[in-house]
Amino acid sequence: MTVGSHNRIEVLHGVNLNALGRRDPEHYGDLTLGEVETKVKRFGRELNLEVTFFQTNHEGEFVERLHRLPDAADGAILNAGAWTHYSYAIRDALEITDLPAVEVHLSDVDSREEWRRRSVFDGLVIAKVAGKGADGYREALELLHERLAR
Repeated sequence: MTVGSHNRIEVLHGVNLNALGRRDPEHYGDLTLGEVETKVKRFGRELNLEVTFFQTNHEGEFVERLHRLPDAADGAILNAGAWTHYSYAIRDALEITDLPAVEVHLSDVDSREEWRRRSVFDGLVIAKVAGKGADGYREALELLHERLAR
């Protein structure tokens, strides 16, 4: 892609992300998913990126969306929720996309329970951003913007 063009980034939110705003604000903040997406959309505009969103609580739907993603986006941000830690089906689907992707977590997963510290996306994503709340999406967008400008 040429610099200045509108690269397309899809943000894929997984299981339980629709419960943001009412789920453990100490870890996840007090913004709803809609409010997070509004911020991310604004971050994207600042970088001249076209940002779209997808959320599901159904693993198979997440996999199906990843299968279609190369036709809809140039890069991806994944906040797959708990699936991050064990879903090899999602890992395989992400690998099939062959798109640059960044893993995002609102909470600092590396300082939480042991099982949250493991990601099946290790080695596939260009970076993991965790513990920065909604601002972590800005960092993820900047990383993808930089990668796609090459």
